[in-house]
Amino acid sequence: MKMHVKRMATGIAAVGLMLSLGAVAAPATADDDEYKVLVVGETLGFRHSHIDDTTLAVAKLGQENGFTVDVWDSRQPALTLASTPFTTAEDLSQYATIIFASPVDATNNLDPLRPRLLDDAELSAFQGYIRGGGGFVGLHAATDSMHTVPWYSELTGGGARFLGHPAQQTATMHVESPNHPSTSMLPAAWELFDEWYNFTSNPRDSVHVLITLDESTYNPGSGAMGADHPLSWCQNFEGGRSWYEGAGHVDANYSDPMFLAHILGGIEWTAGVVSGGGDCVTFGEVEEVLAGLDDGSQKYTKLSAQLANYLDDAEIAADAGDHAGAAATLRKAQAKAHGLQDDVLVSKLGNLVTWQEGLGS
Repeated sequence: MKMHVKRMATGIAAVGLMLSLGAVAAPATADDDEYKVLVVGETLGFRHSHIDDTTLAVAKLGQENGFTVDVWDSRQPALTLASTPFTTAEDLSQYATIIFASPVDATNNLDPLRPRLLDDAELSAFQGYIRGGGGFVGLHAATDSMHTVPWYSELTGGGARFLGHPAQQTATMHVESPNHPSTSMLPAAWELFDEWYNFTSNPRDSVHVLITLDESTYNPGSGAMGADHPLSWCQNFEGGRSWYEGAGHVDANYSDPMFLAHILGGIEWTAGVVSGGGDCVTFGEVEEVLAGLDDGSQKYTKLSAQLANYLDDAEIAADAGDHAGAAATLRKAQAKAHGLQDDVLVSKLGNLVTWQEGLGS
């Protein structure tokens, strides 16, 4: 049965009642700013108890913020779609973003013969959806699924996958990128009780890091990542938008207003409803745009070399913590980029400026 929830100011209990009755919202019109999201809670491995809480929390967020929700999760029979929604990219395009709520599939042993969350046909549909501009929100164990699909690991976290975790405990997170729509409401130092993931690699080189974990405030266990432990990040990926939050194991956090506001920001950013904070543009992304403009001309050769030097200098400054210096260099690069007459390049350099200015504020 399809769950399709219209906006209304009610509590979780009323949400549950409405979903159980299968209420259906009217189709969106040109004058209707509502959009639709998909929550994926289907599991083939360990089942996180938070999945049900996440589903209801997202439904309530939708009621309060103008989006409707479909669910794919056979363990929630009163709410789930009758069959997989991952049929074609065109079918998936009805969703402004797709939320993976810890859909663990037990592929972390890297056995290519083990069934995956999405089979080849479903994966192809999902890839087409992302490449067509779709959104993706990964919550908690979204990085513990489809370990045998490198593309998925790149989507969720620049190749970083779930490795393990210590006992649940309180830790302090540091908001690294405070001007993004998903972090602007958070304190600079955010303390929370949760299950803290260690990852197979540090995704920083591939993604825009939003939040890091302070390992000095908790026991990170044998998989400690050290002084730089990203926990939440985002990126523009193959035409789509990807946002991930590694916390979210503890059921109670899905009734925490601050945690929910953070998730809402991720939903709205990936859905294209809000923007800001540099929109998750990275140095690597700008370098790819620049490389794609190569037309073999002397003008391109000269300007691209100058821009590459500016980008290198800015990234070195950013890595050293000199974000004001990085922003100043990027403004020079943006001025120079006008010579290539490409609006995308100029815009993305502007995003880098905004990002670095926010880091230095």
